[in-house]
Amino acid sequence: MTVDLPISAWISITALGSVGVMGPAALIVAAWLALGYRWKYALAWLALLGAASGLVALSKIAFIGWGIGVRHLDFTGISGHALMSTAVLPVAIFVALLPARSAFRAAGVAIGLLVGVWVGVSRVVLDAHSVSEVVAGCALGAVVALAFVWIAWRAESGKLAATPVAASLAAVLVALHGVPVPTQRWITEIALGLSGHERPYVRASWKAKTYRVPERRTEVQSEERAAA
Repeated sequence: MTVDLPISAWISITALGSVGVMGPAALIVAAWLALGYRWKYALAWLALLGAASGLVALSKIAFIGWGIGVRHLDFTGISGHALMSTAVLPVAIFVALLPARSAFRAAGVAIGLLVGVWVGVSRVVLDAHSVSEVVAGCALGAVVALAFVWIAWRAESGKLAATPVAASLAAVLVALHGVPVPTQRWITEIALGLSGHERPYVRASWKAKTYRVPERRTEVQSEERAAA
């Protein structure tokens, strides 16, 4: 079933999990929690997602800057798209359905998780990530989502109607879908700045064991001064 979809469809699916879409959606979720429920829920949500996003960034920085990964699993860093989609979508649906009965909330969370995993599958289909990287991202995102749902399950219902919450989230998904955010470039710049290397580690040569340790920027600068 998955191989029958055109590439354009997979690109559209994968764009849903970008930071440019999921980031604003996560902030809107936090805003609704703060306005309609309690600040502690908004802070808990942002703390959980922030911690998980930090793990993703650290895993990518470790590989890009120092070549730290798991070669036999083809693992070079946790998939950010998989994390964001499996964390944000279930929680967004859950918050919209907080006034509803428990069964509807649980079903909404399950649907959000399934859509998030679908975004993760798109990353593998498009060769953006390996299976291990997507599995790690989906697992981490699911932990974040389910942890927050557990924290907020007994939140007092009825303060917000489902319609305005759902409408605002849908507007963000439509308006920002496909808007590029150069997160990979930013992470690469941070990794090179911290490691001092002139070039990043890349998957292909790392997997083939043909890579060599990138020169440090100070070494390159010394050679340039000597040549001058």
